[in-house]
Amino acid sequence: MRLLYSMAWWLALPLVLTRLWVRGRKEPGYRQHLAERLGFYPANAFTQSAQPVLWVHAVSVGETRAAQPLIEALLAAYPAHTILLTHMTPTGRATGRELFAKYAPRVLQCYLPYDTGWMVGRFLRHFAPRLCVLMETEVWPNAVAQCVRHRVPVALVNARLSERSLKKAQRLSRLI
Repeated sequence: MRLLYSMAWWLALPLVLTRLWVRGRKEPGYRQHLAERLGFYPANAFTQSAQPVLWVHAVSVGETRAAQPLIEALLAAYPAHTILLTHMTPTGRATGRELFAKYAPRVLQCYLPYDTGWMVGRFLRHFAPRLCVLMETEVWPNAVAQCVRHRVPVALVNARLSERSLKKAQRLSRLI
């Protein structure tokens, strides 16, 4: 099942990138940091410290705001760690920059790459997070599979899941 999902991502990728570029005409933030969306992170763009990384994925504005108390608690509880905050939208990234600028350089931000095993694998090798925290219901099958492969524990927080959705997810997880 995940193989079909992955193939669909690779087939759709040219359309996704085209849509991103077109949307960037009205919202320039969509044209920025394109390499990150493909899993490329230049070493000089991010502080490569010896500090362990805790990764929090908050797709857009709502998830980023919901993550604020958690991130502040993680910063207080783990003073020797860096928090990596990932997004999928420019508005989420801008909100994160606004909320966490006072914690720089302990809070880094970037885009999570599109959900292909290869791109997410590059992301995980680059940042080597010790933990992945997914906000709300942003579960990406290849990202979770790559976390398992790279032995990165995954936590889903602040999620609302109906009984029907839970049963469907459990069936899918057995197929994967």
